[in-house]
Amino acid sequence: MSLKILHKKSPFKLIVTALLLLVFLSGCQISFSNLFGGGKTRVRSTPEGLYSAGTYEFSKKKYTKAREYFTRLKEEYPLHELAVMARIGVADSHFSQKKYAEAENEYSDFLVFHPTNENVPYAIYQVGMCHYNQIESIDRDQSSTIMARREFEKLVSRYPESRFSLMAEEKIRDCRQKMAEHEFYVGQFYLKQKKYQAALARFETIEREYANIGFDYKTKYFINEAKEKIAEEERINKAKQEKINKKNQKKATSAKM
Repeated sequence: MSLKILHKKSPFKLIVTALLLLVFLSGCQISFSNLFGGGKTRVRSTPEGLYSAGTYEFSKKKYTKAREYFTRLKEEYPLHELAVMARIGVADSHFSQKKYAEAENEYSDFLVFHPTNENVPYAIYQVGMCHYNQIESIDRDQSSTIMARREFEKLVSRYPESRFSLMAEEKIRDCRQKMAEHEFYVGQFYLKQKKYQAALARFETIEREYANIGFDYKTKYFINEAKEKIAEEERINKAKQEKINKKNQKKATSAKM
């Protein structure tokens, strides 16, 4: 009885053949190093794949990595509809890292390049928040407060029906409160320094621009106090001047005699 030797295909060769077919069908977007676990996971270089990877990394608070995917999407597929959202993703990643200058630039670019996009109200709101989050204490410069309020008021004016406008209205109230507190602080400082005209100007600004937010009674009191001090200074200065005039007049009379 003769023995027949059966030649079987190697399991390894079958696996390699299957993997080669997978690579071919996937458009060569998977490398051998990834397949055999020897390299890092490679994200499919498609708009959907890049955007999905970016949002996933963002959800894990890996903002730098998320920004890399969003940036690739913008650069590799600039005309794709997801490239628009990628711009927002880049801006949001900066914002989440408290890089407000960079975030503001990205949101502003979005507004320039996509002025009719449905996310414009959100972008304007976020520009305002970039300034709002940099507001300093009332004894410091309030430029950020002014710029934040300007953006929020722009949003409310242009998109009154947007849900972001409702949020902006609350921030406007906060900004007005901050500005009133700053003006009041500076007014009291000038009052203590006996710079009554400067103090009066600050208190009158509060009365004129920040009524009905809790400073009305105190502002009126300090306006009256500043006016009284100014009037008192004027009386003292007038008396001094009259005294000087009389003295000069006596000298002039004596010189004639």
